Amino acid sequence: MTTTIRPEKRLRAWRAPVTPRPAATILLLRDTGDGPQVLMTRRSATASFGPGAYVFPGGVVDPRDASPLARELARARRDQDEVLLSYATAAVREAFEELGILLARGRGDAASLAALARRLDRRDDADLLGQISAHGLRLALDELHWLSRWITDGDLPKRFDARFFVARMPEHQEPIADECEQFEPTWVTPAEGLARYAEGGFELMFPTLHTLRRLQGFGSVDEIIDHTAAQRQVKISTSRGGRLRGRIERFGDEDLPFGELELVSPDGSNVEHSLDWQSERAVPLLRHVHRLTAPNPGRMTGPGTNTYLVGAPGDWLVIDPGPDDPAHIERIAAFVGDGLKTIVCTHAHPDHAPGAAPLQRRTGARIVGRRSGPHFNPAWAFTPDEELEDGERLRVGDSTLRVLHTPGHTGHHVCLLLEEDGLLFSGDHILNGSTTVIDPPDGDMRAYVASLERLAAEPFEYILPAHGHAIARAKTEIARLIAHRMAREAKVVEALDRLGGGTIAELVKLAYDDVDPILHPVATRSLTAHLLKLRDEKRATLDERSSRWEPA
Repeated sequence: MTTTIRPEKRLRAWRAPVTPRPAATILLLRDTGDGPQVLMTRRSATASFGPGAYVFPGGVVDPRDASPLARELARARRDQDEVLLSYATAAVREAFEELGILLARGRGDAASLAALARRLDRRDDADLLGQISAHGLRLALDELHWLSRWITDGDLPKRFDARFFVARMPEHQEPIADECEQFEPTWVTPAEGLARYAEGGFELMFPTLHTLRRLQGFGSVDEIIDHTAAQRQVKISTSRGGRLRGRIERFGDEDLPFGELELVSPDGSNVEHSLDWQSERAVPLLRHVHRLTAPNPGRMTGPGTNTYLVGAPGDWLVIDPGPDDPAHIERIAAFVGDGLKTIVCTHAHPDHAPGAAPLQRRTGARIVGRRSGPHFNPAWAFTPDEELEDGERLRVGDSTLRVLHTPGHTGHHVCLLLEEDGLLFSGDHILNGSTTVIDPPDGDMRAYVASLERLAAEPFEYILPAHGHAIARAKTEIARLIAHRMAREAKVVEALDRLGGGTIAELVKLAYDDVDPILHPVATRSLTAHLLKLRDEKRATLDERSSRWEPA
């Protein structure tokens, strides 16, 4: 999906980053009693890229890696195309030049190959392919399996498009560093490498750190190789930098802040965006979209409720003014000045809507949303000045917000789609880092999943939730949420079958056995919503007298 946000609405003008150079990296692996180990080396302290960091051997792809001679000398598999073979050749060549490890095959056994490897010329200007050919060897590219692909962050002056390969360490060979680019060959299990990094003194670049984390779950070299061989597709991975606790931190696309960093800087060149949660200042996300987080952090609200300020001086719209917190209301009013026209409440929960009335008294803006229904908690009853209809459009400056009625979390919940920029203000329907609670009778699991399916068909790429950072790859996240809810439903069905039926208190222990028991009181609400959905689908029944749920 391509980015649709209007260029003039970006915080910084887009610039073309440095073009990444093709590169290859190889993870040489061996089995031990403590699990698989990977070979790492320390880069020179004067290196222009990653000085002093511990890395896997590798380097830039050279034209000779794609030469006819390289292909003639390669043992390859059918799934390795010409491009991948060039990268694999570079990985093998760099492993030899930097550490003296030769992944090749010939007429002799492993011991004789190891002895030959020690005699060959390792200098980077030596003709490795010519030496291989002269000794009747072939490069064992069929032993390399493609693990991942990483592209260096856009803010860095040197960038690489690197393929990461895994291969078993050849028998009888020992790594000997070239003492020029690489030093201190070190074998570590992924857990050891991560522990040394956490302790300090074992510096890792982000792709290396991420790769070690990924390898932690494997019990043997065979498991790692089997996993890579079974991959149907290798995704392109990158990271984004942002300022956290006073320093620049890197985040991958599985990390919660990544989507926000991608939103504010699509080319990755701006690493000054602050990720620290605070309530004193509005955080610019785009020129016409700011976030001011209410000071109400907690188990159910995460870092606090996000109030979004959309528009420009003289013409503002506020989404979810939050709780009735005088300091927060004052900060909103100070930001919008006398230009606030509309206050939108996505729904009437006490961390979202109570701030609307005092903000209206300060500014005179109208309050819009949907009226809370008869099953909603009467203590939080909400009646807006104007009722929003599904599909209705709100104009603010040169932006259009389309109202999407998304029942599920509550019956009156709405999301707002900023049409010109492909942004969804999701309220509590979609959160970053947690799943929203569905609390019957006003909350409805069938309606919630149907609303997710509806959103999956709408044109947006980023989600701005009421709690947590912005989310990128919106449709992937929605698909994940639907899959998560269906997986939870399957656990509920399994719990019913295993127990032969049971009360809510009995079922929650099985259906939510992967959730901290301290959260089970909250989980019982969503469990009830799942059971009611199953009842409506005639897959479960409730004995009203005993309060026991039974499989249908």
